[in-house]
Amino acid sequence: MRELLHAVRDALLQEYALLGPLGFWKTPVAMSTPEHATGNQDLFGQPQPPPEPAPADPYARIEALIPPDSPLRTMRSLDEVARYVAETVLIPIDARRTNPVFGVGNPEADLMVIGEAPGAEEDRQGEPFVGPAGQLLNKMLKAIGFEREEVYITNVLKSRPPHNRDPQPDEIEAHLPILYKQIALVKPRIILCVGRIAGNALLGRNGSLRALRGKVHDFHGLPVVVTFHPAALLRNPQWKRLAWEDLQLLRAHYDRLMGTATR
Repeated sequence: MRELLHAVRDALLQEYALLGPLGFWKTPVAMSTPEHATGNQDLFGQPQPPPEPAPADPYARIEALIPPDSPLRTMRSLDEVARYVAETVLIPIDARRTNPVFGVGNPEADLMVIGEAPGAEEDRQGEPFVGPAGQLLNKMLKAIGFEREEVYITNVLKSRPPHNRDPQPDEIEAHLPILYKQIALVKPRIILCVGRIAGNALLGRNGSLRALRGKVHDFHGLPVVVTFHPAALLRNPQWKRLAWEDLQLLRAHYDRLMGTATR
């Protein structure tokens, strides 16, 4: 490398001596570039493949996160994905569930709500957020102007972990492509993650809820707000004020996206 830098320096000095200061600075860049050089060569003139263009929209970028060999790649509807989830065992807890808990709500929702995993009542009914935590979630959404039927609600995991334990990393990894496909098909304008595990799983982080909440994150072009899980708020009502701040942040950002913000 040192020899290469010395050679470049000597060539520039010779050009400066030949053309003088005015001619040197007016020399087009192409004159100091070999005729055979192209934009797809490295420093040593070796050909390099052209960079692949990034997908144009956030939903295409998110769908590109799905492994190339996954059957999810070719699916074109939520119903098709739901059937795949119901018929496929990706991890051991899929074989032990009572019902898969895929998702519910408006398939063209502007707001998507993502939790971590189903609980016992969700496993029994096959619908996310139907127990006491779901009733609180409905109130939280209504407080910022959304009805449950307007939004799309799902979880990172589609099967209940035993004894409501936290999802394990391999379980999250196995089910995340399903969530990516749901996002790509619903095409929400903004996402609300409830709980630390859901926020970390979607954003690829390993942070505390304190580090995640109170800001708008970017997920491949989609805004994401993270707040407390409703079940945590039932156990710790003193956190509701902080959750309300997060919900107001989400609503304000949503209004700016939709052009409905008021001064």
